[in-house]
Amino acid sequence: MSRRAAVSWLSPVFALAFCAATAVARDYDVREFGAVGDGKTLDTKAIQGAIDKCASEEGGRVVLAGGHVYLSGGLVLKSNVTLFIDAGSVLRGSLNKDDYPDFTPKLPYLYSERFTRYLIYAEGEHNIGIAGRGTIDGQGAHEMFDHKKHPGDKDRPYILRFAECGKVLVRDVTMLESARWCSHYLACEDVVIDGITILSSQRANRDGIDVDSCNKFRISNCRIETGDDAIVLKATAHRPCKNVTVTNCNLSSQASAFKLGTESNGGFENIVMSNCTIHDTGSGGISLLMVDGAAFDRVSISNVAMNNVEVPIVIRLGNRARPLPGEKRPGMGTMRNIIISGVQASGAARRGCFISGIPGEYIENVTLRDIRIEFAGGGTREQAKANAPERESSYPSGRMFGMLNAYGLLVRHVRNLTLDGLDLSYHQKEGEKRPALVLDNVHEANLTKLRLQPVENMPAVRLVNCQDVLVHGCRPPRTEGPFVAVEGEHTRDITIVEQAPRNEKSTVIVEETVPKDAVH
Repeated sequence: MSRRAAVSWLSPVFALAFCAATAVARDYDVREFGAVGDGKTLDTKAIQGAIDKCASEEGGRVVLAGGHVYLSGGLVLKSNVTLFIDAGSVLRGSLNKDDYPDFTPKLPYLYSERFTRYLIYAEGEHNIGIAGRGTIDGQGAHEMFDHKKHPGDKDRPYILRFAECGKVLVRDVTMLESARWCSHYLACEDVVIDGITILSSQRANRDGIDVDSCNKFRISNCRIETGDDAIVLKATAHRPCKNVTVTNCNLSSQASAFKLGTESNGGFENIVMSNCTIHDTGSGGISLLMVDGAAFDRVSISNVAMNNVEVPIVIRLGNRARPLPGEKRPGMGTMRNIIISGVQASGAARRGCFISGIPGEYIENVTLRDIRIEFAGGGTREQAKANAPERESSYPSGRMFGMLNAYGLLVRHVRNLTLDGLDLSYHQKEGEKRPALVLDNVHEANLTKLRLQPVENMPAVRLVNCQDVLVHGCRPPRTEGPFVAVEGEHTRDITIVEQAPRNEKSTVIVEETVPKDAVH
């Protein structure tokens, strides 16, 4: 008796729901469709045939099993199909660029004419997935994909791109050495990525996971080591990247480990990252970048441990204003409501961290709480006196300003700032000549419970042209120098509540350029 007949006594609605709930997805072994799995024979046609058959018969799993290596060119995943790569089995990308058909997503986005080849592609599909304990090998470390010897993005395929897909699950697989970005999700919704491993660090331009103009996106329990950004949120279309959570991941990158931007045309909303470790990273640990218009709003990051990360925290509002192809330059963007807490980092470089808007355009509502960072130290007097260039339209990165005038943190062009429990230090015993913290053109700031390793004959904190700042609950270190220096003719309403000083000299100095009665 068929399942449908067995429940005929139910109402039609309940009968249909029962059948759907109890249906068992069928497996489609690609060997039954002619796949050889010897790592030499091109199995693209057989694997695609299994995908097409599975999709036509109400869905299921297309299985790569038997511990074999299946060589393939571009594949198109379809609705209700999960590509399942069994433990010990490998899906290996072809080294022949002609084995990858060109696909350009219909949605207008920044790179419509630049990236068109992929090992696995889907557009407008639903209920799709990639799973299993097996491996997807893009062979990106091969000489064929060396961008210095063979320039041209079109000839370097991604491992995976999904465009405007819904209900996506990627679980457990290992992805090795993509020839370009490893996995790119463009304008997808309701996506879960769980327990995957990405090892793709042999060459540049190998992002791990690109979450681009997506909604309702969850990443958890992943290990990612890449030659470019590990996890990067983008907004290359006129849709915000929003409602994204990242948790319990181990990240390492030759660029940034966790980044929002640099492409930000659609903006970012409701982003949470927590409980992650970051190590051996060449630029930014946490990089929040907004430079191409639109709005950046409500981002929370917590409980992150870092080691050997060059610049642990970078927050940048700029005005590069790069448009989508054929469009006018976007207007100035906004950046607000950022909370970073519970971050510990050792082995940071000597350049320092920064939070920087641009003149006339403020980053708003920024809180850094319970942050402990140890830097290399080694800055000079000349660097302490220099001001970082504004570079309003430049490509944003943790290295964009060079050596900063603070060994720990430079904050400028910010409104409504809270620094609570900030602990900054350096391990080089001699040679550091810069202050720990510089605030430049910061309005409405609350600085409390600061613990800053001192520098001989240098204030720990410089307040330059700041307004409405309260410094309290901070115990000055045992040094001969001042704790706070107040500078600049545009300074207004600075309140410093001194704790018991640890030396006989004043812990506050006010330069002559500061208006009378500006400091209380």
